[in-house]
Amino acid sequence: MPSVTYIAADGTQHVLDVPLGENVMRGALYNDIEGIVGECGGALSCATCHCYVDEAWAAMVGQPASKDEDDLLEGVSSPRKATSRLSCQIVMTAELDGLVVHMPDHQY
Repeated sequence: MPSVTYIAADGTQHVLDVPLGENVMRGALYNDIEGIVGECGGALSCATCHCYVDEAWAAMVGQPASKDEDDLLEGVSSPRKATSRLSCQIVMTAELDGLVVHMPDHQY
């Protein structure tokens, strides 16, 4: 199973195995990782799973975001960055083993 390192705004790190085909948001939710809310359950309608993909991984997750994702990222409550993504749109593959995502300091 590929792993994801979730880095909280305070620097706390959690390394989790996330099943192939599952998204980064659900990996956090299923393991009670604070910082990713995922109110819409991954339906691409809320932006409460905003994260910053580590720059070393940005190209691997499929930058740029889709039009719908980009529209939602316009309304995030933490500053949007070049590597901002919605974690519900990052689906785990074998190539993403070791992925690192940083969580914003707030989702609302």
